[in-house]
Amino acid sequence: MSEEKNRTDVNELGEFGLIEHLTLPFVNRRSSTVKGIGDDAAVIKGGEQELLVSTDMLVEGIHFDLMYTPLKHLGYKSVVVNVSDICAMNGIAEQITVSVALSNRFSVEAMEEIYEGIRLACAFYDLDLIGGDTTSSPRGLVISVTALGRASREKITYRSGARPGDIWCVSGDLGAAYLGLQILEREKQVYLENPGVQPDLENQDYLVGRQLKPEARRDMVLALDKAGVVPSAMIDISDGLASEVFHICKQSGVGALIEESQVPLRDETQLMALYFSVEPDRLRLTRRCGYRALFTR
Repeated sequence: MSEEKNRTDVNELGEFGLIEHLTLPFVNRRSSTVKGIGDDAAVIKGGEQELLVSTDMLVEGIHFDLMYTPLKHLGYKSVVVNVSDICAMNGIAEQITVSVALSNRFSVEAMEEIYEGIRLACAFYDLDLIGGDTTSSPRGLVISVTALGRASREKITYRSGARPGDIWCVSGDLGAAYLGLQILEREKQVYLENPGVQPDLENQDYLVGRQLKPEARRDMVLALDKAGVVPSAMIDISDGLASEVFHICKQSGVGALIEESQVPLRDETQLMALYFSVEPDRLRLTRRCGYRALFTR
């Protein structure tokens, strides 16, 4: 028997390392491709304004747990994660496509709930649902959304534009979504051990809400435009502040100094962090943050 070929576990590279590894041989062949892989959204020439394209996939058991995620909230969130990427390019989303793979355990009524959440997100963010696909899955549920948006060429903001001397800013408080997840996981375990016990979510609306129903910071894009401000760099920081600062630094060829005490946490976030024995400074830097923007100016 021949010696088994070397096998590299994908976890050794991580999500972004795997993407970089797999896409390194690719080159852009079309002059219409302004920006391909490597930012929050792709940029394509589109006349007076450039076209922005972003896609994200949510997989049951990886990105959401239906034991505590309402289907309507899931539909809403599946849109928000893509709108947020368009916002992180300093653009406004206009259309979406939605593709769903589902097993036979999901009924028509369940799909109606998901699409009602999608409809509510479209209404709130002024989006058109223009297409998609539906297919069978051997198990579970997968939702893939692609968002299309626009921005004028001079206002599109990339990760690669940060300069020495820039001030780094975040568009809101951090850490709440992570702690909302910890609360939901705690209540899930309590339920599994004692099915008759009601969940204890009193006074946790903000933290749980940031996990189940986050919002994209379109308001920041509109506010910056109204103020006549074009950031030098932007990025969506749903994966945590430290990793996203690293992405901007790497692509911009700069370094950054973060004053941890100045990174905003709400009072209820700090109190819940103590409950779960999570250091607030660690929460500020390394935990998933919901859909906030980091920009430099």
